[in-house]
Amino acid sequence: MTIYVDHTHLGRHVTGLERITLELFTESALAPLSVVPVTAQGTRRMVTAQTIGLPLRLAASSSVLLCPGFPPSPLLRPFASRVLPYFHDDFLISRRQDLNIRAKLYMAAPFRLALRTFPRFLTNSATTRGRLMKYSRSDASITLYRPPVRNVFSVSHNARAERPLLTKAPRLIALGTVEPRKNLIAAGKLLCELRAAGFDAATLDIVGRRGWGSDWDILQAIPGVRLHGYQSSDRVAELLQAADIFVCTSHDEGLGLPLLEAQYAGLPIVAPDADVFREVLGLSGLFIDPANAVASSRTLSELMRGDDWRRRYAQLARDNLARWNALAAADRDNVIDIISQMETEPKSRAQQLPRHTAAR
Repeated sequence: MTIYVDHTHLGRHVTGLERITLELFTESALAPLSVVPVTAQGTRRMVTAQTIGLPLRLAASSSVLLCPGFPPSPLLRPFASRVLPYFHDDFLISRRQDLNIRAKLYMAAPFRLALRTFPRFLTNSATTRGRLMKYSRSDASITLYRPPVRNVFSVSHNARAERPLLTKAPRLIALGTVEPRKNLIAAGKLLCELRAAGFDAATLDIVGRRGWGSDWDILQAIPGVRLHGYQSSDRVAELLQAADIFVCTSHDEGLGLPLLEAQYAGLPIVAPDADVFREVLGLSGLFIDPANAVASSRTLSELMRGDDWRRRYAQLARDNLARWNALAAADRDNVIDIISQMETEPKSRAQQLPRHTAAR
């Protein structure tokens, strides 16, 4: 039996959505299963393939389809027992105010419909799994498939501990599309407070393409903020190596993969005090309230005025990456088993899966 994988969203800028697909849903990632990627060039062909092409493939065969990018088309509902979506978060339902018009029209409704009707899903974190349970059908199976984190930017923590502990010009860095959901304006306000607290030459490098909304223009007017737009991996590596602290101020994330990737550079990771960030960072995170720039600035000031903080956080980063990658390795084995069973089990069996399993 053929196992199709929807790769129609690939070929654009590589952001979190694409990195998850490339990490978890390629032929090498799913070996020894035999998978066939379905590709498309350009937005129009992507939409046509997702909406019509994929349903036609399943209608003409007994194949299995994995959907790691966009929510499955409503036309895939008759084949739901042979479709395995991967959902990255719940923001298409929970944070509609942060969606642009294309996401509202093309993604939100199919996402909600799939959650209500499909029998099984994969997801990236226990936090996201708990959120999806609020919207899914009562007997749905939601299985963790956490991505392993590789050193995709080829950065190193080796020389970080030798840098001066205290500097008037700390370099903060944030990665992500500049749009309302990433809440990067809060990072800009944190920078302003840090400058007022004595770190008067502090800067904030923001790496990510310009999204919808006015956030880019607002950030551009904040002293010390440097908007780099989308950059190559080599340039991102340079900026990570030069940085002192990684900052995330997102309203929400399903996982927050860049936080883990930045840990290869030995950076302290500052993130909102929320369940998903505590799940991802464990003991290695420095947690703040992004809405309180004064208190957040105080937290960073205390960090940089402390003893041996660079060496300590580099070690915490190494420990956390080892912890996370061990969890991801176990998830992969479970998912291979699930897909193998989908190839052989009757349709009636697929409708009787146990509720919300974390592993098989």
